Amino acid sequence: MRQYRLLRPWCRMAFLAVLTLCIGVSLTNAQARQYRVAVLTPGLSYSPLLEGLQDELVRLGYVPGKNLTLLVEDTHGVVSDLSQRAARLAAANPDVFVTMTTSYAAAAKQATDRIPIVFTWVGDPLRSSLIASYASSQNNLTGISNYGSAHSSKRLELLQEIAPGIKRVLAVVAAQERSAQVAFQGLAETAQKLQIQLLRHDVTTLKDIESVLQETPLGSVDAIYHVPSGLTATHIALFIRKAKQDKIPLIVNEDSMVEKGATISYGANFHLVGVQAAKFVAKILKGSHPAEMPTQTPDKMMLAINMTTAKAIGLGIPLSILERADRLVE
Repeated sequence: MRQYRLLRPWCRMAFLAVLTLCIGVSLTNAQARQYRVAVLTPGLSYSPLLEGLQDELVRLGYVPGKNLTLLVEDTHGVVSDLSQRAARLAAANPDVFVTMTTSYAAAAKQATDRIPIVFTWVGDPLRSSLIASYASSQNNLTGISNYGSAHSSKRLELLQEIAPGIKRVLAVVAAQERSAQVAFQGLAETAQKLQIQLLRHDVTTLKDIESVLQETPLGSVDAIYHVPSGLTATHIALFIRKAKQDKIPLIVNEDSMVEKGATISYGANFHLVGVQAAKFVAKILKGSHPAEMPTQTPDKMMLAINMTTAKAIGLGIPLSILERADRLVE
């Protein structure tokens, strides 16, 4: 009995030592876990979205070079080999696959039905057949939808409010991007109500965009409307230059384009959408499944105005618009 009493403290000490060792090994393994996040991006004007994603992941504890590896496939706006690029990223077997724009999300979906995909900057994921419903994708996708059709209508109303005399508006549509088609449908319905004529031109390449802008004579349109798409966003500088040369307003869908010289924007902010996407990624890394995560809309819609551009083209911005603006670029 006495020997048993003497042994009990030693047994307790041995048990605690083993328990401590197991916890230490477990924590070491947890700290050593390396996560891999693949990103398929058009790059260029979409760079702030990637920056927002990276910034928020770091804030949430996922640090590149420490416990996170980012596999970034930047196409620089080239979509001819998009399927191959998506397949290459999927073959790297990342923990999460992040995409930007509808066509990039579709390429990722085609590349894998197993790896969780977080899409961003998608106009209408339901009509684009990316998800089964906004409540549940019922597949390996989730993410952020910009609801292109509704916002397109709002932008045209804003354009008429800042330039009441507009009658003819140039609209360049990326023919191979479903989101652009959806956005234009809502735009066309609103244009008819506002008695605005849309001069639609379909494009598939940079050369097409250049041709349309070069062949649009001075005075033939009263404004340019940026129909959101990966192709046109990538080359937004061409639209900005044309609008400034012809001294007509250009309305866009993202405020970083206003920084570059577009007249006015109404829509989400690339950086903030990246931040929002990072929260999806973090939840998936912790075990959530995309089908359990409803599709979201951007946390904030922003109205931005470039006052320098407005002055340069001789456009006076109504006080009612200035009072509602979230950002004025001087």
